[in-house]
Amino acid sequence: MKRLENKIAIITGGASGIGKATVQKFLEEGAQVAIWDIDARRGAALMSEWPQFEGKVRFYEVDTTNLQAVEDAAARVNTDFGGIHILVNNAGITRDASLKKMTTEQWDQVIAVNLTGVFNCTKAVYPYLESGGWGRIISAASVVGLYGNFGQTNYVATKAAVIGMTKVWAREFGRRGITANAVAPGFIHTEMMDTIPENVLDGIREKTPLQRLGRPEEIASAYVFLASDEASFINGTTISVDGGVTV
Repeated sequence: MKRLENKIAIITGGASGIGKATVQKFLEEGAQVAIWDIDARRGAALMSEWPQFEGKVRFYEVDTTNLQAVEDAAARVNTDFGGIHILVNNAGITRDASLKKMTTEQWDQVIAVNLTGVFNCTKAVYPYLESGGWGRIISAASVVGLYGNFGQTNYVATKAAVIGMTKVWAREFGRRGITANAVAPGFIHTEMMDTIPENVLDGIREKTPLQRLGRPEEIASAYVFLASDEASFINGTTISVDGGVTV
C-alpha cells in the first residue's frame, strides 16, 4: 500500500519548485492533492503534465495572504474531495536586502506570504482536520531560520517564526490526533537560485559537506515522510534537509 493512500492534501505554492515536486511525490504515494497557488497560468499548465493522475489533483488559485480567500478555498476542497487530512504550508517568497537597504514594502511582502499566509492556511484548514480526528500540518522553515543569513532580515524572521508556531501547534493540536512539524531546507536548486551568480553557487557548494545543492524532490520526500503514518510520533520538530550545512 502506498504511504498516503486515501489521504487528501493541500499543498500551497504547489505550481513550481519544491511545491511542484511535492505535489508529484504525494500523487505517486497515493494522495489526492489540492494545489493552492497564486500563479494561475502555471497551475493550469500543471494539469496537462500528469494525465495519469486525472481526477486526483486540482488547482485552486488562492492568495494565502487573504484569510477569507483561504477559508473559501478550504471549504471548496472539502466539498470537492470529501475531506482534508494534510496541509503542507510550502508557499514562500524572498525580497532580500541588507537591513540598511530593506524597504518597508519588502518587509511587508515577505511577512504577508511567509508568516501570515502560514497562519491563515493553518487556521482555515485546522477545523477540517479536527473534525476528522487525524491530521498533519507541515510547514516550510529554512536553515537560515535556525542560524540567520546576511541580507535576509525579513525572510529569516518569518522562518524562525514558523519554527516557533510549529511548536505551539504541536502542543495545541496533539490531543486531537494532529501533528505539526516543519522542514528546514538548505540551499535547494530551484528557479529562485537561477539568478545567483555561478561563483556564489560554488561557494555554497563548498560550504555544504555533500558538496552540492539539494534537489526539490529531496525536500518533497521529507514532506511525504512527515505526512505518513511512519512519522506518527513525530510532533513539534523541525527536520533540517540541508546536506549537512548546519553541522
